[in-house]
Formats: sequence, structure tokens, C-alpha cells
Amino acid sequence: MTTDAPSPRIRRIRRREALQGWLYAAPTALFVGVLFVIPLILVAVMSFADWPLFAGFRGWNVPENYVTAVNNRLFWQAVRFTILYTVVATVLLIGLGLGLALLVQESSRWRSFLRTAFLIPSALGLASASLLFYVLYSPLAGPFADWMQAADFTILGTPASALWATVFLIVWRFTGFYMLLLLVGLQAIPGDVYEAARIDGSSRWQTFIHITVPLLRSTFALTIVMCVTGSLLAFEQFYILTKGGPDNSTMTVVQLMYSMAFQGQNDLGVSGALSVIVLLALVAINIFQLRVLRGREGS
Repeated sequence: MTTDAPSPRIRRIRRREALQGWLYAAPTALFVGVLFVIPLILVAVMSFADWPLFAGFRGWNVPENYVTAVNNRLFWQAVRFTILYTVVATVLLIGLGLGLALLVQESSRWRSFLRTAFLIPSALGLASASLLFYVLYSPLAGPFADWMQAADFTILGTPASALWATVFLIVWRFTGFYMLLLLVGLQAIPGDVYEAARIDGSSRWQTFIHITVPLLRSTFALTIVMCVTGSLLAFEQFYILTKGGPDNSTMTVVQLMYSMAFQGQNDLGVSGALSVIVLLALVAINIFQLRVLRGREGS
């Protein structure tokens, strides 16, 4: 059995549609190629090279760059602190975001006002918010300066207080954003499900545990992946507020990467090796998270 070949007119239409598709995709492909693919290739090349900041390429250096990056005295300290910060920030952001989303959903009179009020901090850039809180925490010009001088205490002066001060900034800045994501997930849950639960006599807690949480799994997967990825790549808030101090106690992995490239060692090769390690770790963590969350959703 044979089929008729497309006519020349149909072939021209198909070629025109294919060309239009490529033209529509070209700006995005160019953007991704220039700002992601090319820098990624360059970092990978640097990670295998002897590449001082001010001297340029001086030959290949495999695998010494990776050994040097892992053996750095601050590497494992930065890894431990980054993991601690990620766990604390993720739990608080998702927990508070869900609480605010439930509050906004339940409230009818103040719904619009509460949504706007909680979402306003998300419109401020992270660097700007960090500078704002840097002044807030300042022992010289901040609103708590007199109290800190009287108590001989600095908010950013100890490892614990510096961590929690930065976490407070992140919670203030991002909770409204995660509230919005979780609110969208809550509004996607059919009202008939809650009505059936009320008819069956389920309490609010039982409805939350057995209906709301299971039906929000896909939203939780998105928010957790975003929150974990953003926390593992934390840089601006710690660079502006603490500079990694006191005594490198708030040094994140990305800060260490920056320090290796532009401070101290001025070695782009070692910094590139650390960048590749962080990238591979992020890919592995995200794959693990998605598999676990999707597996639970399927079960």
C-alpha cells in the first residue's frame, strides 16, 4: 500500500512553519547559550587548567584543582554550614509560607490586604534587602545601636546570632513568595473534597493531614526544590551581612568559591573545580528530591 507524497504547497507550508518555530526559539536559545552554556563550558575548562586570575591559562592541571578545592581547610566547614542554613531556611520558609497561605485562604474580609502585605517584601531585590538589614543590625547607626552598646552585644558578632539574623532576613524576604506558590496549590484543590470531609465529620486537623497535605505534594515538590537550590547557592545575604564571619563561621560554599577566585588565592582553576563540584551536587540533590517526592505522590 502506498501513500501519496505531500504536494509542493504543503511542503512549503511545513518549511515555513518550521522556520517560524526556529525564529521564535532563537532569542531564547541565544540567551541560554550566551549566559549559561558558554559560561558552563568555560568553567569546566578552567577546572582542568592552571589558570591564575591575573596570568591567564598556563597549562592543564588535572586533577590537582579538584584535590586542592576539597582539601581546602574551609571546604568542609563551608559545606556543613551551607547544609545547616539550607535545612533551617527550608523548614521555616515552607512552614511559614503554608501557614500564611492557609490564613489568606481562610480570611475573606482582609484577603486582598494580607496578600499584598505578605508579598511586598518579595518585590525588593535580595541585595537591597541585605543592605537594609545591614543598617538595621548596625551597632553604630541601627535602631538597636544603643541597646547593643549597653549590652556589649553585636547581632552579627557571634556565629549563632549571625546565622539567625540572616535567616530572619531570608524569611522576611521570601515567605510571601512561597505563600503565593502554596496558595495557588491550595486553590487548585476542589472544594467538593472539603465539603465531603465536613459531611463525614472530619475535624480541621484531620482535613489538613489527610486532604490538604496529600493534594499539595506536587506544589511541595516545586517549592522544596526551589528553596533547597536557592539556599545551597546562598551568597548575597552572607556576603553583605557577615562577609563570612565571624571567623569564617558563616562561610557558604558559594562564598568560598568567590574567595578562591577573587580573594586570597586568586585561582580561577580551583574556583572552577569547586563550581563543578557544587553543580554536580545540586543536580544529584534535585534528582533525589524529585524521585522521592514523585514516588510518594505515586504511592
